[in-house]
Amino acid sequence: MAKNIMIQGTMSNAGKSLLAAGLCRIFRQDGYRVAPFKSQNMALNSYITREGLEMGRAQVVQAQAAGIEPAAAMNPILLKPTNDTGSQVIVNGEVYGNMGAREYYACKTKFLPEILRAYGSLAGQYDMIVIEGAGSPAEINLKDNDIVNMGLAELVDAPVLLVGDIDRGGVFAQLVGTLELLSPGERERVKGLIINKFRGDKSILMPGISMLEKRCGIPVAGVTPFLAVDVEDEDSLSERFCGCGGDGVLDIAVVRLPHISNFTDFLVLENQKAVRLRYVKRAGELSEPDMVILPGTKNTMGDLRWLRESGMEAALLRAHAGGAVVFGICGGYQMLGEELCDPLGVEEGGSLRGLGLLAMRTVFAGTKVRTRVRGRFAELSGVLGILAGQEIEGYEIHMGESSPIAEYQGCPGRGFADGEGADPGRMSPFVWTENIQTHERRGDGAFCGTVYGTYVHGIFDADGVVGTLLQALADRKGVALDAPQPVSLEAYREHQFDLLADALREHLDLEAIYKIMGIDGSAR
Repeated sequence: MAKNIMIQGTMSNAGKSLLAAGLCRIFRQDGYRVAPFKSQNMALNSYITREGLEMGRAQVVQAQAAGIEPAAAMNPILLKPTNDTGSQVIVNGEVYGNMGAREYYACKTKFLPEILRAYGSLAGQYDMIVIEGAGSPAEINLKDNDIVNMGLAELVDAPVLLVGDIDRGGVFAQLVGTLELLSPGERERVKGLIINKFRGDKSILMPGISMLEKRCGIPVAGVTPFLAVDVEDEDSLSERFCGCGGDGVLDIAVVRLPHISNFTDFLVLENQKAVRLRYVKRAGELSEPDMVILPGTKNTMGDLRWLRESGMEAALLRAHAGGAVVFGICGGYQMLGEELCDPLGVEEGGSLRGLGLLAMRTVFAGTKVRTRVRGRFAELSGVLGILAGQEIEGYEIHMGESSPIAEYQGCPGRGFADGEGADPGRMSPFVWTENIQTHERRGDGAFCGTVYGTYVHGIFDADGVVGTLLQALADRKGVALDAPQPVSLEAYREHQFDLLADALREHLDLEAIYKIMGIDGSAR
């Protein structure tokens, strides 16, 4: 069976996911076959595997760092919050159902066989498993029947590294307090402490480290700096949402919906010098962007109500009337239509008027679409017409289906089928896609004037798409762009993983970590 190490934190967003990804890359570089694992993840930023199964994005990133294909076994339980007290529960990549917090808490241990089966499948294939905990192991109201922190560590006999976040302050109290709230057996599993996100002169920190080690009897395995690496994150506390990215000539605003999901769709835009990318959550912040993006969401109807009640809908429609390109992805695409209907109560039940910018109606169904796709942009008109024919690759993950409204007259000549293989009465698609498993081909999305929408996540990621998109916006605005530098998203990601590994090698005591895992350093 594989050797293992578990990363637990004193709180959410202490840096567990990033450190786990870094260790995955280091172990891979050192010649080991390594896989990530997180028994239970709560996140709205999910991913679809090649088999059409759903998993948390953090373990996808860690798998990429390890150089392996992401698999649902790496994250057997995924909770996707639908509101403040309930989540959609996904088990081994498949929807199990919606549960309130109390209901899930009462029955979560019944998922242990699935968790252990998933872990066992990985432990039989790999040399090492890097396990990530969730939140804090010292949440005393949640410790009973724990399946993700110390409870899991005991089940798979994993040594633990406990991570504290010094950037928020009080790191010594975080670490000492967490250890004090653990049982003697749990405390015995903690073999090393890590102080994360440090900025400043480490020598000033040394007296505190000495006192910490003396008081706790556990060595500090590293003081890691606030790392300047660009590795995808999934946490709702993501610093990507703070402030603006870049000061480019093109202004792109992403509406920060309350239940925003899959915001990794926009990482490629964040890395463009020509773009000022903003996440906006107040109507007054929207202003007059060149493009407005409505992102994916886990609660389309609830977030559409928020758009309406917050004044963001009116601000968005004003921006559209002023000539801004409006681009919707998944739930954001659904909002662009005339009506959203939920006859089965998949989200909130009933029906809701949409933004009225596309000739379609969305009906929510009980079956979730989960597919990886490849394809190309259809024959388009309008501002983004120059995208026509360019290749794309991504994934779909949604509970609704969108269809045209035959009587719609708001966009003459658009929104209906007149192209490749389409039937009369169907919308002209925005893209043509092929399911990578079944090879089924279909049209997806719709467009009308300056409004475009699609179900495909990762629509901007394929080589050349963003460059063409930005050139279209620049031509319309009448501004010049610097000659585009060809960038491979995969090569960029690999470089960032290597930078992360280099930094952790410098600041972690890897010999001690290997020893904790029961691996002789001289054998490496």
